[in-house]
Amino acid sequence: MFERFTKDARAVVTGAVGHCERTGEERVDEAHLLLALLDREGSRASFALASLGLAGRRDAVARDLAEARRRGGLSRADADALAGLGIDLTEIVSRVEEVHGEGVLAASRRGGVRRTGRRPFTRGAKDLLTRSLRTALAHGDRHVGDEHLLLALTARPGVPSEVLADHGVTYTAVERVLWGGGEVKAG
Repeated sequence: MFERFTKDARAVVTGAVGHCERTGEERVDEAHLLLALLDREGSRASFALASLGLAGRRDAVARDLAEARRRGGLSRADADALAGLGIDLTEIVSRVEEVHGEGVLAASRRGGVRRTGRRPFTRGAKDLLTRSLRTALAHGDRHVGDEHLLLALTARPGVPSEVLADHGVTYTAVERVLWGGGEVKAG
């Protein structure tokens, strides 16, 4: 599949591995791919993100992702579902951190590297890469660009798409910017 990835898309995947290594995590996930997308300049995805007002807000996105990681990777939708059952996720995280230390829920995802020296991708990250190929084919493109990775990321339920949506970056908005006739102002 990677033979279909453009230079920009490969740079995103490589950047995601780098983010994973720097944080000491064992597996590359969707959040690492999002951070790598935000690092790109001069590509279709970076154009879309800038057009939607995300340029210069990388730190805010990284903070939002870190906060979700602190919650054990649960999205706000997950927290709302638990709240509907009378479970206060914020209270649980606070109590766990009182006993075991701050960031313990995020730290549980850390670990060593396999003997190959490569960090494996989570099931979600693999699914994202597959979805990006389907997205490219749906647009009549023979190669997967970083814009297809961005679209696939916005289409997947979970923390990264939730964080992007909070910053005005949705599947529909990215589609409109890249294929539907111009800039869209984030609201």
